[in-house]
Amino acid sequence: MAFADLGEVRLFHTDDAPREGATRTPLLLVHGFGADSHDWAFHIPDLVARGHRVIAPDLRGHGHSSAPERGYRPRDLANDLAALLDHLGVERVVAFGHSMGALVVSALAVEHPGRVAALVCVDPGYGQPPEVAALFPRMIEGLRSGDPYPVALANDRWCYTPASPGWLREWHRRKILATSPRALAQAFAGMYEGDGQFGARPASDAYLARRDCPVLSCWSAVQAASAAWENGLFKHPASRAEAWPGGGHRLHAERPAEFLLVVTQWLDEVDKEISA
Repeated sequence: MAFADLGEVRLFHTDDAPREGATRTPLLLVHGFGADSHDWAFHIPDLVARGHRVIAPDLRGHGHSSAPERGYRPRDLANDLAALLDHLGVERVVAFGHSMGALVVSALAVEHPGRVAALVCVDPGYGQPPEVAALFPRMIEGLRSGDPYPVALANDRWCYTPASPGWLREWHRRKILATSPRALAQAFAGMYEGDGQFGARPASDAYLARRDCPVLSCWSAVQAASAAWENGLFKHPASRAEAWPGGGHRLHAERPAEFLLVVTQWLDEVDKEISA
């Protein structure tokens, strides 16, 4: 079934595997704020063809999943994913996360380290410098106004470059409008507000340094300076963060073939270790 009932939340997910059986570590693909698992549609067939079981959920309040009253901080969403893996009988995954999803999979790696063999983080929402984080209180106020959509749509504008195709902009506009207002109001705040947040520096540094597994991070041109910052946090020697010149926030969708090549080459490099 495409839905998993996990106590207070019902998660939509797809679960695909090669007909002849998976031969590589399962993959968990996690979307970002105001999006859904369709973000990974470009990559699922090729990743399955490589021999991976590929699981792509809609986070709570997003896509086709239910929208409980609370539970939208990255750790809460990571706990949902751990419960989903239990439900599916999957012990350990390579977890991909885009934007907010990078916070969620990082929380999964920190709070449930036995479940994560490696991480692939795509233009992460973590590590925001003070001058950027200073803009967030006003955004959060707008998202909590009762009508979060104008602020959420305005925030989406920075995600693109002049080369970004029009269909991608429209696709994500429609995804935002289909996201629960409760999720929009709480999930953004959950990344950057209150005790335990690790979306903004310096809180990001200490929390992300607890990731022991290999990490590949791909940063957009707008956030290119964060690649050097994150390279200073890694513990595993196979980890690396790199900036993509000209890349937009959704670089995995804008440049799917290039993204797949970079990621699969890196997975091949660490495959022996993560398969052990």
